[in-house]
Amino acid sequence: MRNLRIVFMGTPTFAVTTLNAIVEAKYNVVGVVTAPDKPAGRGRKIQQSDVKKYALKKNILTLQPTNLKSDNFLEELKKLDANLYIVVAFRMLPKVVWQLPEYGTFNLHASLLPDYRGAAPINWAIINGETKTGVTTFFINEKIDTGHIILQKETKINSDETVGELHDKLMIIGSKLVIETIKLIESNNVKVIEQPQKEGKIAPKIYTETCKINWNTSIKTIYNLIRGLNPYPAAWSILHQKNDTVKIKIYDVKTELVSHSYQNGKVISSKNEIKIAVKDGYVHIEKLQLAGKRKMDSKSLLNGFSFDENAYLL
Repeated sequence: MRNLRIVFMGTPTFAVTTLNAIVEAKYNVVGVVTAPDKPAGRGRKIQQSDVKKYALKKNILTLQPTNLKSDNFLEELKKLDANLYIVVAFRMLPKVVWQLPEYGTFNLHASLLPDYRGAAPINWAIINGETKTGVTTFFINEKIDTGHIILQKETKINSDETVGELHDKLMIIGSKLVIETIKLIESNNVKVIEQPQKEGKIAPKIYTETCKINWNTSIKTIYNLIRGLNPYPAAWSILHQKNDTVKIKIYDVKTELVSHSYQNGKVISSKNEIKIAVKDGYVHIEKLQLAGKRKMDSKSLLNGFSFDENAYLL
């Protein structure tokens, strides 16, 4: 059995679950690499990454480079004398970093590669209406998410599952797959699979415009976009009424397939419900957020806010 000395690289909560699994399994984590502290929120208070907070609690040495190619960072990394690097939800690594450890650098990716290479695989799987996804561990190489596959684990996507729910599910499945991968490397029993060269479905970064709802598309497309962005970064639209416009973020919805004569985007509201007309039915909004207000359910909003008869979303 190999005596592993591990450096873990990651930033958000998704990575913490895996790091905790490695620590709980009694592997020797000699250092953690995470994002630099940065100001966040309205007060611009300096925030530490979730991985850093965890590492500090566990007294694990933490490095926070701004430049992954800097001589100072590379020297600090070499001093740790690690022979395996594990990457979960971190930046793209330069070759000078990932080629350092004797047993390689592997990454956990939240899709069944080669499909959904890129920054937002969990969002895009739901936005595109996939019924299954999974997690993959693979050795890093020069191109993003193209290295030799070590292990994969598939899971079902439920028809009403949000990206937040799928994120949490894959976070657990992924942490277990990382432990399985470490065991294979530890025992020198890794058998890799080369990824096909063809480009599969992609998962590019999500931008603000990506999240804008087009009410002229099908009810299924709209539903998948909303749940694929719920709770973050959230699908949005612009509410037009009384010569005024306001941005509205939409979270929980249900759909109703039915014929009607309303224009797409028309808002129909009562004391208890808000529904939006689309070409093959209605999208019932259950949770939303108007600009400048808190997120709330529709009934709570309707207690103090009213839509006029000509209101529509665009």
